[in-house]
Order: sequence, then C-alpha cells, then structure tokens
Amino acid sequence: QVSGEYGGVPEVARDYKSRGLAWVTVGDENYGEGSSREHAALEPRHLGGRAIIVRSFARIHETNLKKQGMLPLTFDNPEDYTRVQPADRISLLDLKSLKPGSKVKAQIKHANGQVDDIVLNHTMNENQLTWFKAGSALNRMKELNAAAASTTT
Repeated sequence: QVSGEYGGVPEVARDYKSRGLAWVTVGDENYGEGSSREHAALEPRHLGGRAIIVRSFARIHETNLKKQGMLPLTFDNPEDYTRVQPADRISLLDLKSLKPGSKVKAQIKHANGQVDDIVLNHTMNENQLTWFKAGSALNRMKELNAAAASTTT
C-alpha cells in the first residue's frame, strides 16, 4: 500500500510489481491449506513476491512455494505474528548468506518509526536454495541445461 490506501492483494501486488518493489505476505496458521495446486504458489512469484512469512504452512503448499522460487518462512517465535501491522515494512536481511538450517533475520519497520528485529526459520535444502536464487526450479533447470550445453560445444 504505497499510496496509503488498502486494496486487494492481487491489485496491490500488481502495483508493487509495476514500481519494481519486492513484497512479502504475512499469514497465520496452516497457510496454503486447500491450495495444493501449483498456481497458488506461482501467482505470488509472478506478481513480484519474494517470501511468505507465517506461523505454519500446509505441507504441500510449502513445497510448491519452494519450486516457484518463493522463500517460505515461519516465525521463530509464533507470537511475532501479532507484532506485524498492515502499514509495516518488512526487510529480510542477509539473504545472500542463506544456508540450510540457518535463521533469517528480519526487521519490521512500523509506521510510527519503531523497528522490531525478529527471527524467521526456513526448511530449504541446498538444492531448493538454488531454486530460490534462480527464481524457480524451472529457471534453475534452464541454467543447468545452458551450462551443460556450453561445455559440450
């Protein structure tokens, strides 16, 4: 909500994408329940989303987010969910050093200027992290195929 006005998630996401702004979604328990189809994970990435931060994920949806190059994160302290307000900005810090089993540090910047530091968890293995860095599993396959083709010519 760059303009200060609230709107539907797809409309706001399209606006952010047109402005070149990456965004995250914050959700509660069992995020993605009933949305096991890949499209439910593809659309946020297509619209410029980078991460989904929740208390917990529906298992299949978490896997689909990983394949689409999204970063599925859970609150290390589930009560941190209550600290996030609609006008907040969230920064994910030091993602370049993300490794399997590592924690993700984040800052919640509140509209009143207060900043809260929180810790987030991920379950990505080394291969899945390459999907995130490439933008999706399909993009990573394309990179590997291009590298293989360049070594055979």
